[in-house]
Amino acid sequence: MKRLNIFFLFFCIAVGAQAEPLPTAVTQELKKVGIPRSSIAVEVREVGKHSSLISLNAQRAMNPASVMKLVTTYAALDLLGPAYTWKTEAWIDGELRDGVLDGNLILKGYGDPKFTIEQFWLWLRELRDRGLREIRGDLILDRSHFDLPTYDPAEFDSDPVRAYNVGPDALLLNFNTLRFRYTPDGNGMKVITEPRLEGLTFDNQLVPHPPSGDCDGWNDTILTQATGDSVVLQGGYPSDCGEREQSLSILPHTRYVESVFRAVWKEVGGTLNGGLREAAIPADAQLFSTHRSEPLSGIIRDINKFSNNVMARQLFLTLGSASYKPSLAAEWGMSDVPLNTERSIETVQNWLQRLGLDFPELVLENGAGLSRKERISARHMAQMLQSAADHPLYPELQSSLPILGVDGSVKRRLKESPAASHAHLKTGTLDGVRTLAGYVRSKSGREWIVVFFINHHYAKAGQEAQDALIEWLARK
Repeated sequence: MKRLNIFFLFFCIAVGAQAEPLPTAVTQELKKVGIPRSSIAVEVREVGKHSSLISLNAQRAMNPASVMKLVTTYAALDLLGPAYTWKTEAWIDGELRDGVLDGNLILKGYGDPKFTIEQFWLWLRELRDRGLREIRGDLILDRSHFDLPTYDPAEFDSDPVRAYNVGPDALLLNFNTLRFRYTPDGNGMKVITEPRLEGLTFDNQLVPHPPSGDCDGWNDTILTQATGDSVVLQGGYPSDCGEREQSLSILPHTRYVESVFRAVWKEVGGTLNGGLREAAIPADAQLFSTHRSEPLSGIIRDINKFSNNVMARQLFLTLGSASYKPSLAAEWGMSDVPLNTERSIETVQNWLQRLGLDFPELVLENGAGLSRKERISARHMAQMLQSAADHPLYPELQSSLPILGVDGSVKRRLKESPAASHAHLKTGTLDGVRTLAGYVRSKSGREWIVVFFINHHYAKAGQEAQDALIEWLARK
């Protein structure tokens, strides 16, 4: 009995040494905004150590919002590698002679997350240099690499034109968005769109509002309604806010690709006589040109630093290619099996098991965190970050995260604090959700893994509590 009591005493001492209470500053900030401890989950541990410095509700399944992108990008680095690239192909179906294609041009996409308008212009310029000038048939789009159900961009929050609501597509071009640049101009507001698309009409009803000195949330004061090829802009923002811009998704993927193709193809001196169709590549078509994306190492920087949802969705779907089996490809009679969400979820689950990470509470929907369903615990997120820190490609993952007070989604946080530049953090925000996870380097040179999830009606007001924890860690 005496030996049992001694063992229990040493156990309590060990647990007490490993787990500290929440810092007072964090508790005070939570109390100020009415967020109870029961609505948060915190896990803090030193890199290389398996015991927790702070652990509160850490085993509870929580909505991580965009912090879920850490799972997707780490899996991609390990499964696909930092040099992985996506391709987009141009095929010709017909005879090409003296610059004239008596047939169709086919574009086949393989899920490139960042095929920008600049890259597209250069690629079409290359098609011209290869000898294609006039297309007497149709433009055919092959989007079959992704096998997805019909996507409703209004489903998440009834705001379908927002760039964050763009759905994945095997032939994603320029994030399927138009860039709107607004400039107060007398009693009205001048609007410039890029790229400029023929057939798209705008009814500009914007007016500058009286100066207010407050430019936060300016883009919420502009109402955009899109019906077919017609766009109505209403509202405005304070005239003292100057020139502003935002990216909006107005057209469906296929209509957008056709419109941009026609505009750019005309600009580089080409002509298209036919219309638009969707179809698979015919067996007798000939590969004409292949565009390659930038490598994965650059893609994950955009995904994590700027929390790009559609890029994360594209990458998540691409993960399914890591589970290809030759026999399955042979059954389909092709080298690429159509990718879907179910295959990607299975791939990630198998990958975690291979790493020895058992996350029974994990729920994946799209790998981007723009979800009301996705779940993971703070402890398991920390365990995954610990695994990443031990990985040979850890520098690639860490450098993809926003640097506190310097860039990305945490550029404006703690800019004047000693903690600035001493943390790489991924953040997430939804209605009722505010989260962060990443790495903090303290003044003593120790590196800490920190995960702080808030799931509560007042979560938006919880940033100061998260910042207090970061500053406390930076001082250790």
